[in-house]
Amino acid sequence: MIAASVNGAFGRAGLLLMLAACVFGALSVGLGIIQKDQRLLRQAQRYAWLSLAGCVLAVVMMQRALITRDFSLAYIQQVGSADTPPLYNFAAMWSALEGSILLWALTLAGFTGAVAWRFRKRTGDELVGWALVVMFVVTAFFAMLSFGPADAFANGAPGVTSGPGPNPLLQNHILVLFHPPILYLGYVGFTVPFAFAIAALITGRLGEGWLLETRRWALFSWAFLTIGILLGGWWSYEVLGWSGVWAWDPVENASLLPWLTGTAYIHSVLVQERRGMLRVWNLSLLISTFALTILGTFLTRSGVINSVHAFGDGPVGSWLLAGFAVIVVVSLGLIAWRGDRLRSPGAIDSPLSREGAFLANNVLFTVFAFVVLLGTIFPLLVEAFQDRRTVVGAPYFDRLSMPIGLVLLFLMAVAPVLPWRKASTELLSTRLFWPAWVGVGALATAVLVGADGWAPLVAFALAGFAAGAALRQVVLATRRQGWRGLVGRANGGMIVHLGVIMIAVALAASNSFTHSANLEVEVGDVVSWGGHTFELESVTDELNGAGSERALKANVLLDGEQVYSPAITTYLANGQAIGTPSVRTGLTKDVYLTLEPGAVAGDTSATIRVFVKPMILWLWLGGLVMAIGTLLAAFPGSRRRNPLSPVSAPVGDGNDADLARIGSSSDEIDDVDVDRFDPADFSDDDEPESETIGAS
Repeated sequence: MIAASVNGAFGRAGLLLMLAACVFGALSVGLGIIQKDQRLLRQAQRYAWLSLAGCVLAVVMMQRALITRDFSLAYIQQVGSADTPPLYNFAAMWSALEGSILLWALTLAGFTGAVAWRFRKRTGDELVGWALVVMFVVTAFFAMLSFGPADAFANGAPGVTSGPGPNPLLQNHILVLFHPPILYLGYVGFTVPFAFAIAALITGRLGEGWLLETRRWALFSWAFLTIGILLGGWWSYEVLGWSGVWAWDPVENASLLPWLTGTAYIHSVLVQERRGMLRVWNLSLLISTFALTILGTFLTRSGVINSVHAFGDGPVGSWLLAGFAVIVVVSLGLIAWRGDRLRSPGAIDSPLSREGAFLANNVLFTVFAFVVLLGTIFPLLVEAFQDRRTVVGAPYFDRLSMPIGLVLLFLMAVAPVLPWRKASTELLSTRLFWPAWVGVGALATAVLVGADGWAPLVAFALAGFAAGAALRQVVLATRRQGWRGLVGRANGGMIVHLGVIMIAVALAASNSFTHSANLEVEVGDVVSWGGHTFELESVTDELNGAGSERALKANVLLDGEQVYSPAITTYLANGQAIGTPSVRTGLTKDVYLTLEPGAVAGDTSATIRVFVKPMILWLWLGGLVMAIGTLLAAFPGSRRRNPLSPVSAPVGDGNDADLARIGSSSDEIDDVDVDRFDPADFSDDDEPESETIGAS
């Protein structure tokens, strides 16, 4: 009991320290801004570090409680077990509601500390000050959740000496260690650009300066969210036994929603930086992204939906819903208040321009997000208003998302070759000549290998078209700049596009051309199906995980080369049986095996379900390419500014001091755009503009 009191007492003390530090930090910085008191403003970094230290203490105490199996805590009674392997015991902290909120709080405290340290020399800047106030308030909200309704250190029932351990689905694959934390880095990371957006609205400094301050924060947050979603798909593929990577599950959709609006923002922000346009769009997209992370947290942790990912009923649902409402109301109120200062000084000259393409991109991503949001919450609305249950299945999402995805692929092909302001048809025909032929080649290749159906064929053709456009940009950049042509926002973005195209091709192929069958295989007999042979060697039963798991395996010789062992694993602590697939991965296709229920150790036959899935490996390779492209896009390449190009607005109201400060940042200058230096469109793309587009 002494160890138990230590874990609980110190854990709650850490959370209380975090909550107090955030509250006093917000008050100190807020009063410092209002009273122009530098002494109060300088306290921001100390409060941020205190908040982080308090949360780290709480996390250490939680891990200590898990390691020592401190069953005096209710949370350890829920997820702890003496039989859980060490790695999964470590990951058990985020395997249920209270621990997941604690992980969220830790990530948020880390970002708050990072922002305070990054801008430590700018404590007198009101934009930074108000951004820190917003960060402190959001962190305080999650500290309050973790200290109150989602208390991971609450005392449990007396006399409990063992627990069931984490959900079996959360202790049968190593990705449980990586998928949730990386996804949280993406979710929580968008708090930083959101905080600066709110600060810009409060201060009225609505030029392009706050975008420059947060460009990398937004980019890396988007990258973590992307990687987290892909790891979730990989986990689903390796664990759930249905051979798919995306089921339009409500909790999967909850992660996709902020990714859609965040992707739109990552693209749209370029227009504001370059032309001073789409200010309301960018603020709305960024606020929507952050608000949707809170809504997704509500859907996951409130118990309002049934999902393999959800944590079931929880006491934080009403709090999260209230937080979501506050974010929406306050943000919309600030936008309405600053409406007169958000008017763009310029206008889109032609739909056939880069600005026009980005605006179309915004509309499509917003429509996509609305389609997903409607399908996700519609059952909740029906239940709330009509007291009946309904389900929105995959056909709804597939039918509506397919045309949107195809149009987005088309935009990916056209947008990179469009100049700013306007483009002539002659210019477009010149720049799209080779990309179009790549698209034709992709279509011909697909037909030759046996692909059919209008949707996948159109997807393959557009993917080739978009890949040709991206490769054209990369080739032109590397010809002019050497290896530096791969570095920088514009050029790294083309690498990201190539990764997206690989994923699009993989999804189109696997969703359209997967074949499956149930095969009865017997020892000594060879069964042929789908161009493969299957021979059962044995059905075995063995204990794993220090005797906590019993795995029934069918050992199948595939194509006479290697034995694969799909299994049904029973977790003895709770008696739950989980299917464990076995997969042979190849560059062009995977052979995916699962064991059907009914087999018994020593049997001479077993029923195996076989899936042949084309191009699944391209999904994971595409994610890797996207990650590499994001790193290349985050750092400046060989940057040049055309002397005729206008300068983006500084952080402040245009005074020399602010301009000098921004000028010291490499983020101010756009990456070299290889098309801007083509003589064919120089007059269209880089001519002097009649207005000062960066004015606040």
